Amino acid sequence: MDRKAFDQLFDMTDRTVIVTGGTRGIGLALAEGYLLAGANVVVASRKPDACEQAAAHLRGLGGRAIGVPTHLGNIDDLAALVQRTVDEFGGIDVVVNNAANALAQPLGQMTPEALTKSYDVNLRGPVFLVQHALPYLKESPAAAVLNMVSVGAFNFAPSLSIYASGKAALMSFTRSMAAEFVPFGIRVNALAPGPVDTDMMRKNPQEAINAMVGGTLMRRLASPDEMVGAALLLTSNAGSYITGQVIIVDGGGTPR
Repeated sequence: MDRKAFDQLFDMTDRTVIVTGGTRGIGLALAEGYLLAGANVVVASRKPDACEQAAAHLRGLGGRAIGVPTHLGNIDDLAALVQRTVDEFGGIDVVVNNAANALAQPLGQMTPEALTKSYDVNLRGPVFLVQHALPYLKESPAAAVLNMVSVGAFNFAPSLSIYASGKAALMSFTRSMAAEFVPFGIRVNALAPGPVDTDMMRKNPQEAINAMVGGTLMRRLASPDEMVGAALLLTSNAGSYITGQVIIVDGGGTPR
């Protein structure tokens, strides 16, 4: 390997990346990472003001970014997100399905409405966003999809069966997408965070947070920034021979 090839491993210059749930937490950290690596970044979330604030923050880091209000449960919004991205930046190279709904209902008290609402955002939305983006991904010489799942897809998940099962299903879709899209040069992988210090995590009771932290070898929550390296690996030239995989970033809590 020569210096030029090495320097290009994690370089995302001129690539366009969509990050759903990109206005806070892990999503915003990923958006910052992609922008600093040279990408054009499109952040999507439900709240228009949060989208604009995040996009302005990203532009302040010296790159090109826009925010597009998008509800992952609304199929029409997904088509609009793709169109707005293409109108602004001319194509799509990477889709990061990060937005999630963490509805928690124990079995025995689960409502059909909760199951539908959660699956619409956690599973149906990501699948159809990729489907809408597919014609543009096919045109990209460096296309990649990153589905953010969770260690909940692997572990026992009392009271979190809706969330965990949706993430497990998205992991299954990741493998199917990887197999179906390989003829087009599109790589598809998943990243499974463990306990991360985000707004979603802080909504849990302290005892639950302590239990999650106690289940890791490193005995601490991750910073959202600690997800950036793995995400870049899976979506840049550095991961050119990685597809159909899930990387677990959890401080050593999920032996496999």
